Amino acid sequence: MEINICLLLFCVIFTFFVGSFFSFFINTEVYTNLNVLVQVPSLIFPIVWSILYLLLGISVYIILINNSKIKKTAIKYYLLQLIINSIWTLVFFGFSLYILSFILIILLIIFVLLMIKEFYKINKFAGLINIFYLLWIIFAGVLNLSIILLN
Repeated sequence: MEINICLLLFCVIFTFFVGSFFSFFINTEVYTNLNVLVQVPSLIFPIVWSILYLLLGISVYIILINNSKIKKTAIKYYLLQLIINSIWTLVFFGFSLYILSFILIILLIIFVLLMIKEFYKINKFAGLINIFYLLWIIFAGVLNLSIILLN
């Protein structure tokens, strides 16, 4: 199978752009001043998110090139979770609304699970590479909850 480089690049760039959109406009360093269960060095976040967005972009590319009739549902879940992910950044860092951001992260986990399930039905690899994304979001949820409890 031939790789459509333009579509692959679009998927990766689109994922990076939407997922990190609000981080371009807000100060994400506010995290370092909060009491948290585990203090993760600030440098780790952009590295991990870059890897996760790359994997997510690759996985949605795999879904898009597939001829499955159920890919519309999978793409809807991909878009919903990506939008929630982006909004979470604004709510958490931009507005410091930690309880609302925790609710959003629970919604995000649900939609990522649904996305993984639909991706897996279409292409096992496309579903499985998003397990890392799910685990990171669960970890972020634990950090978010600890901020609510400790601040």
